Amino acid sequence: MTSGLWEIVLRGVWVTIQLLVFSALLGVVVAFVLGISRTHRLWFVRFLSGACTEVFRGTSALVMIFWVYFVLPPAFGWQLVPMWAGTLALGLTYGAYGSEIVRGALNSVDPAQREGGIALGFTPWQRMRLILLPQAVPEMIPSFSNLLIELLKGTALVSVMGMGDLAFSANLVRLALQQSAEIYTYILLIYFVIAFLLTRVMRGLEKQLKQQLAGRPTGGAA
Repeated sequence: MTSGLWEIVLRGVWVTIQLLVFSALLGVVVAFVLGISRTHRLWFVRFLSGACTEVFRGTSALVMIFWVYFVLPPAFGWQLVPMWAGTLALGLTYGAYGSEIVRGALNSVDPAQREGGIALGFTPWQRMRLILLPQAVPEMIPSFSNLLIELLKGTALVSVMGMGDLAFSANLVRLALQQSAEIYTYILLIYFVIAFLLTRVMRGLEKQLKQQLAGRPTGGAA
């Protein structure tokens, strides 16, 4: 490929990375808010968070992108730029999946730890912040790593909005070269490299968190 075509591809890589970072940040917020809410002692909080989870988890990410980008503007009178429309749709969708990871990890913490916090007079938020989350978060990392890779692949869906991500850029180059095999082989390799790097970063984070957890006393023993 010529340098001009490579420039198009590299711009697409940058857009994909930006979208991945923004939607991952939103997804983490959604995952923890919904996941923690699903362990709340009040039934209506659990019901509302569960309903939100099922709505976003049970909806196609592609349809959600269409809805955010094409349905919201005439319904509410404002238009999101493609980057933020993609971020919102992907963040809500994958955040809903992540909420199940958070809920499951919190429920897997030894009940004696929670009871120890109650015995020490901790408030529910203190128990969550000081006892449950420090033990649950390291267990979430492998599942979050897989979900992050799925999110990376899901970013290709934003090309339907004409957004210049990696998939959209690859199609432009394919049309220019009239060679599908070469360009899509390169794109496969680029996605693989990004995914590989993400996996390594997440493994390092998991190792660091577990080392920190091993070096601190548990809430029940405090």
